[in-house]
Amino acid sequence: MDIFGRRWKARVGNILEEFVEKIEKEGKPRYNWVKAVDWSSVKVYDLSQPLSHLSPPFPTYPPFEFKWIKTVYEHGVGAQYIMTPLHIGTHMDGPLHFDPAGLDIGSIPVEYWIGEGVVIDLSDEVSDLDIYTSDMIEKKARSYNLEIKEYDILVIHTGYHRYAWYQPTADLVRYMLKHPGPVKEFADWLIRKKTRWTAVDAASQDHPLNTIIRKIRPDIVKEFEEKHGKPIQEVMPWPENYQLMHTYLFPKGILHVENAGGEIEAVLNRRCVIAAFPFKFMGGESAFCRLVAFCSD
Repeated sequence: MDIFGRRWKARVGNILEEFVEKIEKEGKPRYNWVKAVDWSSVKVYDLSQPLSHLSPPFPTYPPFEFKWIKTVYEHGVGAQYIMTPLHIGTHMDGPLHFDPAGLDIGSIPVEYWIGEGVVIDLSDEVSDLDIYTSDMIEKKARSYNLEIKEYDILVIHTGYHRYAWYQPTADLVRYMLKHPGPVKEFADWLIRKKTRWTAVDAASQDHPLNTIIRKIRPDIVKEFEEKHGKPIQEVMPWPENYQLMHTYLFPKGILHVENAGGEIEAVLNRRCVIAAFPFKFMGGESAFCRLVAFCSD
């Protein structure tokens, strides 16, 4: 039990539970990653977006705010204060975000955040409001002789990080409201594959119209229906698809990073050692993180 008393009552989830129990019972595990990367020539790629007061919050969330509370010229030291939601910039969603019985993110062993994985490029197959599938992932992996293994970390490149706020091609309507996303078929596939966690270069791991955006932007719903030629409730029926990458997967121990970006295009369709480092926020439902890939060229 951690100091906040959460661990003893937390719903951990099948995938995460295996890591928590193994580490608590057996101590620090050993890893052999030499087949994933050549450590004599490894490069570290930063797949994170910059975080700033200019970073747009997810719709209905408040913005990132900061201010100086001490300055060198007045106090002899510079210090800042921030007030922000956790779901802005590159961040790891934790179990508590949608699962009230879930584990707080600070209690998750650091070993869970590091492991082998693949970065799959779907940018040539998806556009505004499209749905990506497990078949797309597997076909692209096979075309590059990549095997998606049990307990892999999966990074999905949709190409929509190009529209993020800090890019010269920024388009926040496309980035926040029209990026592609999955439906329940994809989530079930992740469970079968025992995927550890995922990352995506978009504002949400869910399709935007499987979030609150379906309710607050009926014009985007109309655009979706015109594109797909069917009512949205037929293509992505609720409640089974509503925030499913959160509500359905978190209790099963499969978490995710949102707002990936940075140097992601340098590591497409490759097997790497992938890591995310959320700050150790005890009692936290999520956390800002640095997403990195260790790859050998």
